[in-house]
Amino acid sequence: MRKISPREARRLMQRMGLNMTTLNVTEVILKTMDKEIVIENPEVTVLDLQGQKVFQVAGGKISEKSIKKKAEIPEEDILLVAQQANVSFEEAKAALEQTNGDLAQAILLLSQK
Repeated sequence: MRKISPREARRLMQRMGLNMTTLNVTEVILKTMDKEIVIENPEVTVLDLQGQKVFQVAGGKISEKSIKKKAEIPEEDILLVAQQANVSFEEAKAALEQTNGDLAQAILLLSQK
């Protein structure tokens, strides 16, 4: 089997409708539901095949960090905690954020102060 030169490979890919380009990228960030993956100084190649783009990421320094999402606390819950613990709206909101939205735990926390 003979080797194909880069020029021949390029011509063959063009005949098949495949276009390949390299991007000058400094960082790629992939976000999932619970973590963020950062790839520094990767080699990124874009393959364009009949209007469909495929990104290939290779190499680089990889680091991961977990993402903590703040629980969205409904205003009704804040008002309920404020009424039950006899505190201001802001204090009730802070307590709910501290307890990740747990109503009973927030009321107990405020009642102990």
